[in-house]
Amino acid sequence: MLEDIGLQLYIVLFCAAFVAGFIDSIAGGGGMITIPALLLAGIPPHQALGVNKLQSCFGSFSATLHFYKKKHLTIKDNIVPIFCVFLCAICGTLLIRILNTDFLAKCIPFLLIIFAFYFLFSPKISEDQRAVRYGHTLLYAVLGCIGFYDGFFGPGTGSFLMLALIGLGGYGLKTALAHAKLFNFTSNVASMLVFALGGHILWLLGFIMGIGQFIGANIGSRLALRYGIKIIKPLVVCVSLIICIKLLYNQYF
Repeated sequence: MLEDIGLQLYIVLFCAAFVAGFIDSIAGGGGMITIPALLLAGIPPHQALGVNKLQSCFGSFSATLHFYKKKHLTIKDNIVPIFCVFLCAICGTLLIRILNTDFLAKCIPFLLIIFAFYFLFSPKISEDQRAVRYGHTLLYAVLGCIGFYDGFFGPGTGSFLMLALIGLGGYGLKTALAHAKLFNFTSNVASMLVFALGGHILWLLGFIMGIGQFIGANIGSRLALRYGIKIIKPLVVCVSLIICIKLLYNQYF
């Protein structure tokens, strides 16, 4: 397959990964750019998913690293949720081999519409940190479920992480975004390892796209910290609704 990919196509996929990394670092949904790009390039579906997870690791790591350096998160305080997300993402990726995702594909757009309007109109979403509203156990369980979902299906994972962290964890907007990137990186690594063990990754292509993801995510995370709610809130809502439209079109038209 690699010999069929010319230099021009590598450049196009690098640019797609750059744009996806930029958007994903702020609002999630980068996979809705990279997966179609990979499929249009003629990459078989299982390898497209594997490459997407590999290059996504670069983007989510870049954003996580930037937020970590700016002290918006600490690793030692998140060991338990990291473990929950990692384990559940592995389970989700393993399960996708034997189950079909048609039911999820039909339901997720409607869940994302609900999320987008909650995020748009909720007066509780701000830059300020609040106390955990429902206890850490429930929050960690929900994060684990989202990790499972990311391994199994994926679209909208960043949006769901943001909703859980803000709605259940009482996180401020920037802190929620920082932690969402950490947990998204965790689920990406877990899923990528499963694809790698199954031999479903084109490594050279994944690394080239990963460089684009890393650069785009670094720029996006810098803008998110600089402009805060002014850029994060509208972009999250727009990306969520765009994902909804694409998924609805794929499933019903």
